Amino acid sequence: MPIAEKAVPAGEAVPVFDRNFDGFMSFLSAKASPSISPKRFGLVFRLDMQTLAAHAHVHRNTVRLAPDTETIQSYLRESVRVIRAAADISDSIEKAIYWFKNHPLPTFDYKTPQDLVSEKRTEALIKYIQSL
Repeated sequence: MPIAEKAVPAGEAVPVFDRNFDGFMSFLSAKASPSISPKRFGLVFRLDMQTLAAHAHVHRNTVRLAPDTETIQSYLRESVRVIRAAADISDSIEKAIYWFKNHPLPTFDYKTPQDLVSEKRTEALIKYIQSL
């Protein structure tokens, strides 16, 4: 299944994944590394590297200079876990990403899923998603 491209303001193209989770993971992979690329993650999630660093609780330069750091990779992996669970319900990676970034959850004091992952509350969030 081919992945369509759509333009983003920075002039770079981000694929439209729809239900193609394997394509999503393939796009996120860092070249010549078993890690998730923070740059590609930021591109898909429309996050600048400073904001990504804040969510991962690392210095802004760490994202650029040491992207394979366990703290960064752990945040990226946990975010992807939540996206997978949400996409299984919504049938779209893009809808799951929108929900992840923007949907305040009453059960969690109106914090967004993105905030909960940043607070290392992924397990509770996954259980919540599974209950839906």
